Amino acid sequence: MPNANAMYGMQGGYTPYGYYGQSPYGTGHMATMQAAVPPTATSGGYMTPSGTNYTTQPSREESYVENILRLNRGKTATFYMTYENNREWNAKIFKGVIEAAGRDHIIISDSATGMRYLLLMLNLDYVTFDGPINYEYPFQGGVVTPGTPMS
Repeated sequence: MPNANAMYGMQGGYTPYGYYGQSPYGTGHMATMQAAVPPTATSGGYMTPSGTNYTTQPSREESYVENILRLNRGKTATFYMTYENNREWNAKIFKGVIEAAGRDHIIISDSATGMRYLLLMLNLDYVTFDGPINYEYPFQGGVVTPGTPMS
């Protein structure tokens, strides 16, 4: 069987991105093929040929702890945390006003001391609230709210 490079008039050889060889710009330039779908970026978004990364957002909020905490910003809550392999204190309780919550962290403030705490979700056991919790849960395309009937 003849060499594929010789068959197609290529002089440089095959690379993962295309062929080096003859192109409208002369020899040695890469002749590339355009893909119909942009490559997926590690963040779940898409990357343009120029390298710009576009991220896509989920169509609706999902029921995760950070989303529930975001719905309750400004409320006072008690956070029960566990710190494994810590000789000074294995468990600690923080009480404060929820300022922000992310995928891996919670920011609360203690109005009595003025101290702000950045707590890691990794150490969170559970949270208690002094009053009702704002909570919306997506269910079959709808949203379950406190006013939704139980049956």
